[in-house]
Amino acid sequence: MSIADNIKSLKNETDPIKVRLVAVSKTKTVEEIKEAYDAGQRLFGENMVQELVDKHEQLPKDIKWHLIGHLQTNKVKYIVPFISMIQSVDSLKLLQEIDKHAQKNNLTIDCLLQVYIADEETKYGLGFDEAIELLRSDEYTGLSHVRIRGLMGIATNTDSEKQIKDEFYELKTFFDGIKQSYFRQDPSFDTLSMGMSSDYKIAIEQGSTMVRLGGTVFGQRVIKHWKNN
Repeated sequence: MSIADNIKSLKNETDPIKVRLVAVSKTKTVEEIKEAYDAGQRLFGENMVQELVDKHEQLPKDIKWHLIGHLQTNKVKYIVPFISMIQSVDSLKLLQEIDKHAQKNNLTIDCLLQVYIADEETKYGLGFDEAIELLRSDEYTGLSHVRIRGLMGIATNTDSEKQIKDEFYELKTFFDGIKQSYFRQDPSFDTLSMGMSSDYKIAIEQGSTMVRLGGTVFGQRVIKHWKNN
């Protein structure tokens, strides 16, 4: 199927249950992203800052860009002026840096705390205790230009559906507890981003409100990788 057909099929699946679709466009060409855009897709996720900046300059300005990959503090300044959401906040230091540059730009940046749920050492994220410690800290409560919208997690890359289900269930349970304890009066704490092309159906069953899909949107075919020229 074409990219447009994939978008239509996915939206028919996710829109009725109010799950938001982020099209993961890392390594995809401007032409491929434009095809998804023309099909009505507006949320796109990128992993690398330079690639994101280059694509933002070349594509329509009503695209809502999400940074979903690991973000270094020294690169925050390049994306703050236009980013819609940073999903991969994995430290108080990073959150403070986002707040600093958001203040300079007179903006408030939506963020998700990335929580470590996978049984893999290569994944980034806060432990459950670390996330609670961050939210309890005086440093966090002193920030005025970031808004925590929810949590993000990446499940283990495994064929075990039970393990994936358990990890997503654990994150949903944690999300509910965090909302009750720290955001009970804040309706903007509403986003649980979990689920990629290989496991998004399980994620939705476990309560995801946002899925990040690359191959399911753009196809699994071999493509020419994006290059910064």
